[in-house]
Amino acid sequence: MIYPTRAAVVAAAAGAPVALLIAVLLPSRWYAGLAWPVAVLILTLIDAFSGARRGSARLEAIPSVCVGATVDATISVVLGDGTPPPSAEIAVATGPLLAVEDDGRLRIALKNGRGAALLPLTAVRRGLGRIDRLWLRWRGPFGLAWKQREMPLDASFPIIPDIRPVRERGAQIFQRHALQGLIAQIDRGDGADFDALVEFRSGMDRRAIDWKQSARHVKLHAKEYRTERNNQIVFAVDAGRQMTEPVAGLPRVDRAVSAMLLTAWVALKLGDRIALHSFDSRPRIASGLISGTTSFAELQRLAAGIDYSGEETNYTFALTTLATQLNRRSMIVLFTEFTDLTTAEFLVRAAARIVKTHLLLIVVLREEEAEAIADSAPQSADDVTRAVTAAALLKDRRIVMTRLRHLGVHLIESEHDKVSERLVEGYIDLKRRNLL
Repeated sequence: MIYPTRAAVVAAAAGAPVALLIAVLLPSRWYAGLAWPVAVLILTLIDAFSGARRGSARLEAIPSVCVGATVDATISVVLGDGTPPPSAEIAVATGPLLAVEDDGRLRIALKNGRGAALLPLTAVRRGLGRIDRLWLRWRGPFGLAWKQREMPLDASFPIIPDIRPVRERGAQIFQRHALQGLIAQIDRGDGADFDALVEFRSGMDRRAIDWKQSARHVKLHAKEYRTERNNQIVFAVDAGRQMTEPVAGLPRVDRAVSAMLLTAWVALKLGDRIALHSFDSRPRIASGLISGTTSFAELQRLAAGIDYSGEETNYTFALTTLATQLNRRSMIVLFTEFTDLTTAEFLVRAAARIVKTHLLLIVVLREEEAEAIADSAPQSADDVTRAVTAAALLKDRRIVMTRLRHLGVHLIESEHDKVSERLVEGYIDLKRRNLL
């Protein structure tokens, strides 16, 4: 495709006042006023058929990218058959899972007709990122004509759950809480499973004294326990409509998946068994229990299959189905969100049945936007209405959370950028207190 540049259009338009002046002063020579635009047209045609005539662009393959991350796609350009211009421009058409700056447009500097540039691509949601088409255009020697090519690419790459917290902060969190030293200390003496009968020593818990054995040996003997290392941790991720709403540019469900992966990695390191469940109006993913850090890749693959849903969450169906699949006491970590009392009522009823048998930990993100609206000083009547509505929503939220705590549910309400660390801290605290 060949079409004029902005410079050609401006140059042709600049001759209009001259043509009008000639037509007014010399009516018999009116055709002389067409000399300028005709000259610009001829120069544009010459420009279109001179210089580089062929061009191609290539996008280097992208292996994968984490949701919320930005990856630089390398685009190479080659122009031939003539004198190449000093630069060229490209534009790409991406799918809805990717975001690009300047509508995907990029200028590439050329040297001897060759050049390359980096195009930042931001993954906004999980799935299969696609780059369907690429447009390449360059100017002629006079800068009056664009030469453009459209090339289908059909390039795709997977957008996987964000495991950067596992890579970057997993070891730091592990070291911060001194997990290795902690487990070594509580492996014997403060656990839940009976390990051995030892002679009572100063500093031991007197409640551990076995009076029958002490009477038999005529010495004080105490029971020593070890920590149970194969606890069952079930991560239940709500993928319903409310969890697809974005928080700071990322859907809530993606932030929940990132926190789940980090906590699961820590739990696998500590010898616990992990299972993943996802649901909206009905259960979607129900995995078996896995153990060992070598199984983390399988958990990551399952987490990548958690889809975005526009359906309302059915807590009763999902949690009842989950409870029937568990044959022993487990810790259920539920990632969810509730904004109205009707939905929250179903959550409270389902939680009341779960806590009778299992340990339930619910993780929600703070409503930072509503808190900011409620705390800001109003400037108009609309601001007052918004502040009152936000305060009412926050009040209902606090009532629901208080009811859940009274039922024995453990709750974590965290900022979006601290939810991973807060969840790991909550898990370690429950494990330290032997509540699992």
